[in-house]
Amino acid sequence: MHQDIIPLYAADIQDQLKKQFAYLSGGRGGDGCPVITFPDYPAFSEIPEKEFQNVLTYLTSIPSLRDAGIGFILVIDRRQDKWTSVKASILRIAASFPGNLQLVLVLRPTGFFHRALSDIAFRFNKDELKMKVPIIMLGSVSELQGYIDKTQLTEDLGGTLDYCHNRWLSRRTAIEGFAQKVKQTAQILQSFGTELAETELPNDVQSTSSLLATHTEKKDKMKEDIRVAVEQGDDILGSITKPVTENPDYKLNQDQLDNQTTVERLLAQLHETETAFDEFWVKHQQKLEQCLRLRNFEQNFREVKAALDIVSERLSAFTDVGNSRSHVEHILKDLANFKEKSDETVRKAKMLASERDAFIQSNHYAVDSIIPKCSELHHLCDAFTTETERRRKLLNKSLELHDLLEKSMKWCDEGIYLLASQPVDKCQSQDGAESALQEIEKFLDTGAGNKIKELNKIYEEYAHILNEDLKDHVQKVFQKQEGMEEMFQKRQVSLKKLAAKQTRPVQPVAPRPEAFVKSPCTSPGLQRENVSNSESSALRRVNYRKGKSEMTELHQSRGGSTMDDEENLAVLRQHVMNELIETERAYVEELLCVLEGYAAEMDNPLMAHLIPPELQNKKDILFGNMEEIYHFHNRIFLRELETYVEYPELVGRCFLDQMEDFQIYEKYCQNKPRSESLWRQFSDSVFFQECQRKLDHKLSLDSYLLKPVQRITKYQLLLKEMLKYSKNCEGAEDLQEALTSILGILKAVNDSMHQIAITGYDGNLNELGKLLMQGSFSVWTDHKKGHTKVKDLARFKPMQRHLFLHEKAVLFCKKREENGEGYEKAPSYSYKHSLNMAAVGITENVKGDAKKFEIWYNAREEVYIVQAPTPEVKATWVNEIRKVLTSQLQACREASQHRTLEQTQSLPLPLPASSCASPSRNHIRNTKKMEEKKADLTSLEGCGTTVAPKYPEKGKGWAKPSHSLDASEENDGWSSAEEPLNSSDAEEEGGGGAGEIKLTPGKYTVVTDYDKGVSEEFTVKSGDLVQLIREGEDGLWFVKNLSSGREGWIPANNLLMLIGNSKSAQSLSSSGRQCILKSGTASSNLSTSSSCSDSCNVSSTSFSDIKG
Repeated sequence: MHQDIIPLYAADIQDQLKKQFAYLSGGRGGDGCPVITFPDYPAFSEIPEKEFQNVLTYLTSIPSLRDAGIGFILVIDRRQDKWTSVKASILRIAASFPGNLQLVLVLRPTGFFHRALSDIAFRFNKDELKMKVPIIMLGSVSELQGYIDKTQLTEDLGGTLDYCHNRWLSRRTAIEGFAQKVKQTAQILQSFGTELAETELPNDVQSTSSLLATHTEKKDKMKEDIRVAVEQGDDILGSITKPVTENPDYKLNQDQLDNQTTVERLLAQLHETETAFDEFWVKHQQKLEQCLRLRNFEQNFREVKAALDIVSERLSAFTDVGNSRSHVEHILKDLANFKEKSDETVRKAKMLASERDAFIQSNHYAVDSIIPKCSELHHLCDAFTTETERRRKLLNKSLELHDLLEKSMKWCDEGIYLLASQPVDKCQSQDGAESALQEIEKFLDTGAGNKIKELNKIYEEYAHILNEDLKDHVQKVFQKQEGMEEMFQKRQVSLKKLAAKQTRPVQPVAPRPEAFVKSPCTSPGLQRENVSNSESSALRRVNYRKGKSEMTELHQSRGGSTMDDEENLAVLRQHVMNELIETERAYVEELLCVLEGYAAEMDNPLMAHLIPPELQNKKDILFGNMEEIYHFHNRIFLRELETYVEYPELVGRCFLDQMEDFQIYEKYCQNKPRSESLWRQFSDSVFFQECQRKLDHKLSLDSYLLKPVQRITKYQLLLKEMLKYSKNCEGAEDLQEALTSILGILKAVNDSMHQIAITGYDGNLNELGKLLMQGSFSVWTDHKKGHTKVKDLARFKPMQRHLFLHEKAVLFCKKREENGEGYEKAPSYSYKHSLNMAAVGITENVKGDAKKFEIWYNAREEVYIVQAPTPEVKATWVNEIRKVLTSQLQACREASQHRTLEQTQSLPLPLPASSCASPSRNHIRNTKKMEEKKADLTSLEGCGTTVAPKYPEKGKGWAKPSHSLDASEENDGWSSAEEPLNSSDAEEEGGGGAGEIKLTPGKYTVVTDYDKGVSEEFTVKSGDLVQLIREGEDGLWFVKNLSSGREGWIPANNLLMLIGNSKSAQSLSSSGRQCILKSGTASSNLSTSSSCSDSCNVSSTSFSDIKG
């Protein structure tokens, strides 16, 4: 049969079936043979053979194989046709019918003629129409019903079988479509199942999750298709059974029953397929989910293990056991904070490791690889917890040790204070001595719980935390304790002797006062003075010990008093040293706390979300060079200080050795305004609040940013205290120098804070040299322009200017107060103009006001009358300007000497030593005579420092003013005087010594205080104006202090120290005359001369554009 070869579906030949030239009504013969009806179809002969063949093939394929095997009954209705057509139809059907035939029933034509003709023709053509089955010619429908039951015939054949061809065709199409749907679904599920089974499991979470989602999506689509197919089958089944549902008496025909069976079978097949797929999907989904769970576990394992490695590495950094109690507490706090942060990591690790049992219970396919990882996590967590606890115990042990050390140090300090607080005079009596002894014994009794008893036991008990630094600290504390106990023992011995000596009977004879007057040890104060003036401090201590054993009891007690004073000073020095070291340690710890708790956190990614965007990348502005300051103090200065703990009086050397490094504070202070401004903008930031909370600070960050400024100012106070108690000690000079240097740094810092506030200066301030002075003044101007004198400021009201004195220029600025808070409230300085120091001169006194002086420029072309706030400020500025001018003069003189020496060496004949030192005196005298004839003084430009040339050139030289005191007083008290530094004659008379200085009568400004004159009432102070009147015998000079009006004699050596280099810079009268240089026996005007430029090779063009 062709049906197995070419399967046909109703949908494929739907148009052919609609012609209804043959149909399968569903009726059955007596033995169950299917009935195919060929209704009357006039165009039967015109049906294409292909269509005819397709319809017959399809109709014979519908019944079951069993029914089709019995054979078909064909009912050919030709009642309305002709015999010729009947014959042709039978022949065509017989030739094309593809199935087995059981019986052929033909309803012959009903017309009389055609009926008779059919009977006759059938008999004659019987052999021609012979088929495999018998053909029965029927004349009526009733005859047909004799072969086929009426219920199996359709209504057009006189039967009662309910048949609608369109309904039949629609149902057949639906059933076949459903069958195809079921078949396709089964194929798709089988293909999808094969795909799932062959899929390799991914190695990462994302791929596994993506694969699971993709497969789940496909599965859901499959399930949806199955659901739609089931609904379709249920609808078909419902349409088949609908008549029975509506009418229980209705009997379905065999074809309907077969259709019902087919649909039910397809539905059952669909359900079986779905069930099998669901079972497979559950296994596949479980495998994918287990894979995803495994990949999640592996990823979490890697992350947690990496986190544990990080926290373990950070934990290993907690090796420091601290160098003080506060440091240990800080480390313990850090460790606690670290543990608190790490607890989350450990919790995650333990939670991940606890999933082991869940993997085992779920029969995970990779349980063998999971169990070792879980065990590793348990081990890491336990190791971290154990190590953290070990570190905490070590730090607690360190804290215990530092508590012991601090108790011992506190006990020692209290003991030192006790010794220092015991009044020496009250201890001279028996009751006072006994009372002091009781105080000492009572205090020593408190040492049981405070002092270190045995050093070796400390070493044994704390051996596991003792590093070299801590061990050294323990030794120092123990040595301090031993030293203090030794001091107590000495004091006890002294007090016991004082208490015991009163027990002897005292003679009732009043002592003679003369005896005490004649005694070489009249009083402790006198004795100290004699000793300090005659011997060194080491010999003094030896004499104290020797005197204590050799003197009488009275002398012994008074000598003991002196030694007690020395001991008290030593105690006070030690106290200052302890304060210096302890505060230094606290300072270093505070800096470290800020750097770790704030600065480092600004780089912490975990804190980045709390930092405002505007604050990011501004750590250098906020903290300045605090890290540099910390490293200097922590690595260098603190360690150096600790080496002087036993020699506090020598600590000045420590400061001097590191003085250059203290310059870093200038940079910090210059940045402070920017830091302060940035802090005010973001002080309310959550980031700073969180950092403060973690550090448990009561004060905010700005208080700690002020620490370096406070610390640099604290040093000078401590140095003053140390110097106060060390005046007669070996290191007193170093202490004084260190104090002066620290004050100089503070001044430089203060000056630099003002300098950076200068605005409007077109140039580099650093090119002006070091900033020497700065301050506010009232300024009047009196300028000369050409031959006409013009008062630029005829008004009486002065200009308020802030002056900045540099090595190469003086700047005039206008001070402007700024509105704001903190450092923003600091003033700014608007630049107005400047003067090149190479062309500046000064007049130190202006008549009518002791606070005024003149600064003039280019031979008084520009004159600035400057009024200082106080005479002391004026004297300081005048002295500083004088030093600048003197240094320039000295530089010019040295250059001139060098050039003169070169010229001398180039001569063909050697000259005497005196002539090599300077040019011919006759030449100078002749030149001076020529200069005396000149009526007007010529202001020369070139060197610009009010420096006279070594010898005149180009016919220009020095004028010769009067020698009289009156003339000198007209020039504001400056007299003519000799300046051997610039005089050829003086050099020759002094043996050619270029540096020898001679004193000559005249007026000078004192540069340092003096109170040791021959006359006790005669004293001078820095800034005083003194008149050297005459030189007496034994190197004494009779001097008058013009500031106080007192007179007295001063040794020449002391006088040289008092006036210093002031004579070489004596200048400048208010009458408009130029700077006076004492050379030979005549005073000459210092001028800015081109000859000086020629001889000194000094150029004045480098600052030609400075003047504003």
